[in-house]
Formats: sequence, C-alpha cells, structure tokens
Amino acid sequence: MRPILTLAAKDFRLMLRDPRAGVILLLMPVLLVFILGLTVGGAFDPNKKEQLRISVVNLDAGLLPDAGPFPGRPWSDILLEDFASTADIKVELIPSREQAEALVHSGERAVVIILEPEFSDHMQRCSFVGEPLKKNPINPLYRDGIQISKLGVTVVRDPTQEVAAAVVEQVVQVALMRVVIPWMIGQAFEMIGTPPFMDKMKKYVPSLHLLPGDLLKSIGDAMQKGISGFFVDYDFRGKTWAKLTKSEPPPTKAANTSAYQSDGSGAIRRGAVRYQALVPSYTVTFAFFLVLVMGWLFAAERRHGTIVRLNAAPIARWQLLLGKLLPCFAVSLLQGFGLLIAGWVIFGMPLGSRPELLIPVVFCTSLAAVGLAMLVAAVAKTEQQVSVNGTLLVMVLAGLSGSLMPRYLMPEEMRRITRVTPHAWSLDAYSQLLTNPEPQTMIVWTACAALCGFGLVFLLIAWWRMSVEK
Repeated sequence: MRPILTLAAKDFRLMLRDPRAGVILLLMPVLLVFILGLTVGGAFDPNKKEQLRISVVNLDAGLLPDAGPFPGRPWSDILLEDFASTADIKVELIPSREQAEALVHSGERAVVIILEPEFSDHMQRCSFVGEPLKKNPINPLYRDGIQISKLGVTVVRDPTQEVAAAVVEQVVQVALMRVVIPWMIGQAFEMIGTPPFMDKMKKYVPSLHLLPGDLLKSIGDAMQKGISGFFVDYDFRGKTWAKLTKSEPPPTKAANTSAYQSDGSGAIRRGAVRYQALVPSYTVTFAFFLVLVMGWLFAAERRHGTIVRLNAAPIARWQLLLGKLLPCFAVSLLQGFGLLIAGWVIFGMPLGSRPELLIPVVFCTSLAAVGLAMLVAAVAKTEQQVSVNGTLLVMVLAGLSGSLMPRYLMPEEMRRITRVTPHAWSLDAYSQLLTNPEPQTMIVWTACAALCGFGLVFLLIAWWRMSVEK
C-alpha cells in the first residue's frame, strides 16, 4: 500500500506545480454551463413545449353598475380566459404598470399589454349600432382589425424587438376579435324586432305606421326567427364565439396563467430546468478531459526517464497503475461533485427525488474516465500525441454520446450507437435522477455497472500495455 500512496503523492505534487491548470480544469465546466444556460434557454429540455408568452397588466376596474346582465363579470376575465384556452399560449400577469415598463425598457419583455381601468366599460359599449339604440356606442373595428386603443388597451413595446412584439400584438388582435365581434353581433340581433328598431324601420317602410303595435311585434319576432332559420349554422343571439358558431368552447387551462416571476432560480436567477441537462452533459464531458492530464503526466515522465526507473523498481504493475490512478480519480470526483453542487447552488438545479444515488453515478463515471485516461497515457508516447490523439478522442466520444447535443434530437439508430460510449450510460443515469420524478433505479444501477465495466476494461488494457512496455 505504501508504494501506491507514494506514487499518488508524487503525482499530486506534480499537479500542484501548476495550480492554474487545476483551477481551469475545475472551473471551466462551470463557466461553460453558465454561458450555455444563458444562450440556449430551454432548448435542452426535452419535455418543454414552447409557449408564446403574453405579458399582461390587468388594471381593469370592472363593469359599471348599470352594465346589464351580460357578461356579468369583468371583460378582462373573459379576454384572459381566451388567451389561456388557446393552445401554446402562456399568460403572465405583471402586477403594475411601472414593473411592466421596466421589463420592456430593459429588454426582458418585447411587449406588455396593459388593460386600463376603463377596459370593461369600453368593451360593454362596443356596438354595430349607434344612438339612440345604444348609449355612448364605440365602434372598435377598422381596416386592419381592432383599434385596441378604443377599448382601453395600451401596448408597451420594445423597439429593438419588433418581430416578437408584432407576433404578440397579432395574437391579441385575434383574441379581441373573438371576444368583441360575437358580443356586437348578439346585441345587434337582439334589437331586431324591438320597438326602437321597428320605429327606425318606419322611416324606410312608411306603411308600418298603419299597423297596430301587436302586429308590429309579431313582425319583429318573425324577422328574428326568419334570419335565424336562414343562417342555421350560427346562433346570432349568442354573445360568445362558441355560442355564435355553435361549437364547443375550448377548456379553460388555468395552468397557462401565472403571476410574473423573474426568470429562473438559484444565485443567478436563471431557469433551472435547462441545467438538469447541461450540468450532467458537461460533467461527463469534462470528466474525460482527464485523458489529457494523465497523458501529459505520463509523457513527461517518459521524457525524463522516470517511467523506466519505476518499471525497474521492486513494485508490481498493479501498484504502479493504482498509484497513477488515484490522483486523477480524486480530481475527477472533485470535479463531478463540484459541478453538481454548483448546479444546485448557483443555477438552482433540483437534485431530484433520490440525490443520494448521484454519489455512485459520479464514482462510476470517474472510474470509467480515469480508466480511459490510463489507457491513453499508456499508449501515447509524447505530449504531442497526447494533445492530438487525446483531444480528438475526447471530442469524438462527447459528440457521439450525446454530451454535446441532446440525445433525444438524434435519430433512433444513432441513439443505439451511443451505447458504445461510457458517456451515454452516465447520461442515462443522470437523466433518471435529475429529470424523472420517479427515477427507475434499475436503469441507474445498470448504467453504473456498465460504467464500471468500461473502467475495468480500460484499466486492464492499460495494465497489459504497460506490461508490454516494461
């Protein structure tokens, strides 16, 4: 045991001669994960369904006391329900105008819709007809759709994000049309045959003056029934889009509406879900960068003749192998656990329902990584060979395994091929523990067994190669 610890202590001292390299090796994956988390958003989340976010400030004061029986609640509620029941739309409620303007001015939101206090009142006054049939009517329609300013809707835009703002405004236009037009049609249709309507008609049909009131009422009722019978696919008395078109209203999706929250969690306030994919991907990738560290150590010792003297020393090959393995294995464990802790503390990444199982996954991943590092170190003769061959091997395995690109984006055949790499098995285990609410422990333990198998095979080949060299 003493020769092993002596060799390990020597390699530790060699590593400590260049502390900056060690710091870079430990901090580089954290920095890379941080940068990718900022830039890729939720692209690494396979379960995430992209939703268009509509940010709304609801200042609506509600209906006036004499508003009438319909709709019986603030029009803002109806509009927000329409947003939320539309597929792939997420409604975000911002509490104040000032906060909304600050978010737009800082570029965090491309556009915010503000429903002013008079929104319900103006919506209630929308009508196809004017005085005296409708008191203080508002006609919000114009060539391009709805004049939202007439309805008490203010749009706060970021001029640097015109395309995103235009998309949101178009969605708002469509939603307002679904809400406003059935209401205007329903009101107008109800007025057909009423005394004010028939009095208006006398201007165009003078003979109506000669008819008694009962007959006029009968004619008015017949006009409503006749128009309804002609347009059998529509109910003009309905004041909602579903009733007007005689269709089933979409289910209200309460989960699509939420209060404003600053993006993400953790110390940097970024989305945590993305890091459940990024952190394990780059934990695995950088674990195998130890190939370069160990390769350089071996190459330096060959250059200085140390390997020859070690081979001549009275120590077994397995002792030499373990003595060289332990320092890099410790560094790999430090790197793996450090990145998981950084993901939890800095990025707000949940550690899943079985965080204790992350310990064997990190150990087994490090064993496979150190095994491969020992193999490369035993084969490569010079620093140049380590740099070229080791870097190529690390990058090819990372790309092939799905560490650099999510595996769910790969073709099915390619996903099967990734199993030839230890990275893929490690990613399977991390995926179960970090993203599955009920992780399949059999998959985790199978992955750990596969990683240990890779590590032992690599070490046996390295042991054999060192035996041949001796």
